[in-house]
Amino acid sequence: MQIALYQPDIPPNTGTIIRMAACLNVHVNIIEPCGFPFGDKSFRRAGMDYIDLSMISRHKSWDYFLDNIGSSRIILMTTKGSQAYTDVSYQPDDIILMGRESAGVPDDVHQRADKRVIIPMTPETRSLNVALSASMVLGEALRQTNMFPPLSGI
Repeated sequence: MQIALYQPDIPPNTGTIIRMAACLNVHVNIIEPCGFPFGDKSFRRAGMDYIDLSMISRHKSWDYFLDNIGSSRIILMTTKGSQAYTDVSYQPDDIILMGRESAGVPDDVHQRADKRVIIPMTPETRSLNVALSASMVLGEALRQTNMFPPLSGI
């Protein structure tokens, strides 16, 4: 299971997602260009010391990312999705793709995604924070695939 961030533009969100992924033993793909210098002070602060424990791949473009994912499915989180994230049958090699906080992803990325999923919300709300969305969907995917790290100390 992997997370991919398409041209992230808010450092604390990226740091939070990297921290979550480190705790859950999940690989993070950063599809550049980022909207901030990678390693920015506020980004490091959100990721804290978990950055050194994380698995991160940086891809200089969408095309380079696609060249490196093999046959993995891309599950795009989008407010334009037609299927609830809880209605997907996740597979261990899926990549959960999150768009830019400010703009989502362009049409060609939407078209390339194998599934476009949404988190059901009330009609008067627009979207959730990207890090919160990533945690919800990743949690469901790890639960379905039995890929949570083993409990320790219990």
